Amino acid sequence: MVEATNQNILVVGGGMSGITAAIEAAEAGYNVILVEKRPYLGGKVTQFYHYFPKLCPPNCGLEINFRRMKQNPRIRFFTMAEPIKISGEEGNYDVTIKVSPRYINEKCTCCGKCEEVCETEIDNPFDFGLNKIKAVYLPHEFAFPMRYVMDPSIVGTEEAKRCQEACPYGAIDLEMKEKVFDIKAGAIIWATGWEPYDAKKIEYYGFGEYKNVITNVMMERIASPNGPTEGKVLRPSDKKEVKRIAFVQCAGSRDENHLPYCSGICCLASLKQATYVREKNPDSEVTIFYIDIRALDRYEDFFTKVKQDEKVHFIRSKIATIIEDENTGNLIVEGEDTHKGEQIRMEFDMVVLATGMVPNTINIEAPDVPKDKFGFILREDGRGIYGAGCVRRPTDVATSVQDATAAAIKAIQSISRR
Repeated sequence: MVEATNQNILVVGGGMSGITAAIEAAEAGYNVILVEKRPYLGGKVTQFYHYFPKLCPPNCGLEINFRRMKQNPRIRFFTMAEPIKISGEEGNYDVTIKVSPRYINEKCTCCGKCEEVCETEIDNPFDFGLNKIKAVYLPHEFAFPMRYVMDPSIVGTEEAKRCQEACPYGAIDLEMKEKVFDIKAGAIIWATGWEPYDAKKIEYYGFGEYKNVITNVMMERIASPNGPTEGKVLRPSDKKEVKRIAFVQCAGSRDENHLPYCSGICCLASLKQATYVREKNPDSEVTIFYIDIRALDRYEDFFTKVKQDEKVHFIRSKIATIIEDENTGNLIVEGEDTHKGEQIRMEFDMVVLATGMVPNTINIEAPDVPKDKFGFILREDGRGIYGAGCVRRPTDVATSVQDATAAAIKAIQSISRR
């Protein structure tokens, strides 16, 4: 299926870091195999509404990279794929790849006929479960590859057969099976990105119990025009327009009981999202509860700009509890204003938890790769397998791109040494 040669560079993860590493290595003349476990490339960046500090949409940058990938014959990519075993050493790795069935083949034109006859609904993973989608679906409107997916829950049912019959192009293959194949690679770039810290573990904030307590990644989807509320900032419980919103910084971060470290970008994400709220509803008021604001280097001006908005308030506080008013669905935020030395009890329509970043590190049979005590890969101490982007440290998109380019150079050096 894939040429067996240790001149390949394997990139695990098809987010911004993985795509960048793959393109840079391929354009330098090396063969690249890219595997991504989601049914599309682009990772979490595809779920963002805007980047900071320019507040521009991410799709323009992704479109350029996808074009570069399509034009480069040295890159082969597999979606719904992941490595299940890695053995060997620098310059000579044997890797076993598993590809899960999509049940939709390359004949798909995205006509949507299968979706029209499908009745079963599932939680929408792209919108973090904030809404429902059909069990045969296009992951999102800019998906690459642009192809539908069938959820395994309906495979083997009469409904799946109806979807198959509705397809005029013969694109639905209900006999599609899991595939496993082996490749050789001279170097591996691990660019599997991050996951938000599980906010349900922060029991005193009520995430999962109170519908109007959401996380910062969910806020990105709410603000997006292709999101669950079509870009209107509405609270999940009753779809009312949000007029008073709180952002709780360091939700679980810098806390020995949860994440002891600072993720560095959560403050910037909340500053960015505050601009979403103010732009979409000029009558709204935003309160940001913070320990200290981390907006270093070129982002200092962005922080200053947001502070100038008289309806964005900053209160230095580590919030202690969040309680729901059962009658209204509003949220009571309690804590202490550490600057004034006063107790806080304030009411909001919705609360956004700024959760930290947790790395998706190697959790399969593989040669030992040095990690720090939090699970982040230490690329400098490894040879042959290199981390890129947020698996090395919490960081923003621009820095992840730079880091991925460095990882591509390291991988090329691994091959050149052999």
